[in-house]
Amino acid sequence: MSVYSMTGFATMAGEGFTLTAKSVNHRFLDLQVRVPSGCEEIEAVLRGIVRSRVKRGHVEVTLDVERSASSVVTVRRNDALLAALIEAHREAEEVHGLLGDPDLNVLLRVPGVVVLENGPKVVELGPHLVHEAADELMTRFNVSRGLEGDALAGELSASMERLLELTEEMAGLRVGVREAQMERFRERLAGFEIPEERVMAEAAIVAEKSDVEEEIVRLRTHAKSFHAILVEGGEVGKRLDFLLQEMNRESNTMVSKVNGALGERGIRLTDVGLAMKAEIERVKEQVQNLE
Repeated sequence: MSVYSMTGFATMAGEGFTLTAKSVNHRFLDLQVRVPSGCEEIEAVLRGIVRSRVKRGHVEVTLDVERSASSVVTVRRNDALLAALIEAHREAEEVHGLLGDPDLNVLLRVPGVVVLENGPKVVELGPHLVHEAADELMTRFNVSRGLEGDALAGELSASMERLLELTEEMAGLRVGVREAQMERFRERLAGFEIPEERVMAEAAIVAEKSDVEEEIVRLRTHAKSFHAILVEGGEVGKRLDFLLQEMNRESNTMVSKVNGALGERGIRLTDVGLAMKAEIERVKEQVQNLE
């Protein structure tokens, strides 16, 4: 399955109308459908099609109807509705004891009182004429999102490879750090009358607390899981985001543990740990674009 970006654009022209879809990032599916007045049934059809093809993102779908400028404009007045509004106005006057004549300008602005007919009638499009175009629109839309998503997946895979390289460097640098920390601890306690066994036991505890072997193992596992999710495809955004939270927690622990290491090896350990954190943050920003 493809990995989809939450950013996309597509357009589809039908007979007398045009459909457009565009989207940006959002935590959930935030769908806005814009159609001309009188197309409520068509709006429902569009919503159903979009929801079946898109799972996350702020998506805007617009239906535009072409109208010929040379067409004859026909004004149709709904006298039955207008009479009912006037009657309601008169009844309200009697009930509330108010005086005043109905304002015709206001009444004519009420939806449905005056209908302008020019060129193709929106209501005559019908859901059946839009459905096929909408389905093709979403196909194009998902192709657009898929191309961007696949490119982004490639960048994310490369970032995971860099993270694994840093993890392996960390694993190599940690060799010998434990022994060096134990020796340093023994030197500090050399002037005190403390049994050698006790010194060794305390030194081992200090060295153990600063060891990052467990974090290295978990980071390797998380990086491989990250890659597997990308290969699987589909709705990966939330799963990858959760995995990155775990990876960030491991990197924070590693930086904290190696912060006290001395010498060039200690400096490089800290640099590698910070580089890992930076890589994870970069990936986290990119993952926000995935469905």
